[in-house]
Amino acid sequence: MGMNQTPASERVHISFFGKRNAGKSSVINAVTGQDLAIVSQVKGTTTDPVYKTMELLPLGPVVVIDTPGIDDEGELGKLRIRKSYQVLNKTDVALLIVDGTIGRQPEDEMLIRRFQDKGIPYLVVYNKLDQMDGEPACGENEMWVSAKDKLHIWELKERIAELGKQEEPDRYIVRDLMEPGDFLVLVVPIDKAAPKGRLILPQQQTIRDILDGNGSAIVVKEDGLREALDKLGSPPRLVITDSQVFDRAAKDTPKDVLLTSFSILFARYKGDLAEAVRGVKALDSIQNGDKILIGEGCTHHRQCDDIGTVKIPRWLREYTGCELDFDFTSGTEFPDDLSPYRMVVHCGGCMLNAREMKYRVQCAVDQGIPITNYGILIAYLRGILKRSVEPFPEIARLLD
Repeated sequence: MGMNQTPASERVHISFFGKRNAGKSSVINAVTGQDLAIVSQVKGTTTDPVYKTMELLPLGPVVVIDTPGIDDEGELGKLRIRKSYQVLNKTDVALLIVDGTIGRQPEDEMLIRRFQDKGIPYLVVYNKLDQMDGEPACGENEMWVSAKDKLHIWELKERIAELGKQEEPDRYIVRDLMEPGDFLVLVVPIDKAAPKGRLILPQQQTIRDILDGNGSAIVVKEDGLREALDKLGSPPRLVITDSQVFDRAAKDTPKDVLLTSFSILFARYKGDLAEAVRGVKALDSIQNGDKILIGEGCTHHRQCDDIGTVKIPRWLREYTGCELDFDFTSGTEFPDDLSPYRMVVHCGGCMLNAREMKYRVQCAVDQGIPITNYGILIAYLRGILKRSVEPFPEIARLLD
């Protein structure tokens, strides 16, 4: 991913669903103007969701997701349908493609109920208008197109853009905590995990957000913080540190200067900081043999694997003094049933969009299972959580 591309987790996710012969792939190709999806005479060519980041005018940067057919047969078919349903957790706009010559089928109705239950803006698109006599009437969440003759494809894009813009109100990483002209100091250790010559994504996004709020970002390594604060003359609005060097940053930041961590800001930005802080308190009542789920948002960051599969289990055993049982999930895999677990510890989700993070938090809350994330957990284990949530008084109260 180039530095100047919108990160996938920040793009509107548009998912296309439909039965295997509805012409879903042809509609996607017509909308995107490129052969994104596999079009074949064989039913059910798409076996895994296909993700493609692109610009879709008039909406802007999006991720288009093509899902397997929702009427697949056999054992493998069941797995594909499950994968299609999992995609709903990260979908901002859902499009259900229906073969207009046949009309809606039971599978379609089931999916529409799922959209409604999850509160996902959706549109039912009847394809194959070219095979109809005239244009049949349709309801408010419906429209007719012909992928083959490109009929109403532009109108379809306009409808997608309208639905995409209804997404949530602006969320900020840090801009709402500062005034224009404020200085913020970012403490960034340059470690093996950061790609050579680059900052990691959450750091880039934080700097961008400060600039968008007309503030100044001063970026230092952990051994340069004290000197930077001395040179500034007046105190910064906020010091934001990588959790790994929190102890050192806390020592070097005067008590009257607010201090927080990137992971705390991102817990607030992505999911639910209050739930993560509530959830972490479950650590104090953990017992021998409890089962803990550790969830990764991505499948390919070795440094996440390392922290998720090695360090956190070790720290939890040390902190609780208990023998614990750990399960690990990564990427889009996240169990629907969390009842076997005493608690869930999730990564910060920098590769997941806000809808998916909120869905996972909500899954846990609905089932009464405490959920927290890596950053909050580490801060709690090190006794620094209280200080790092000081910028958010209503959250700090949860720790009293």
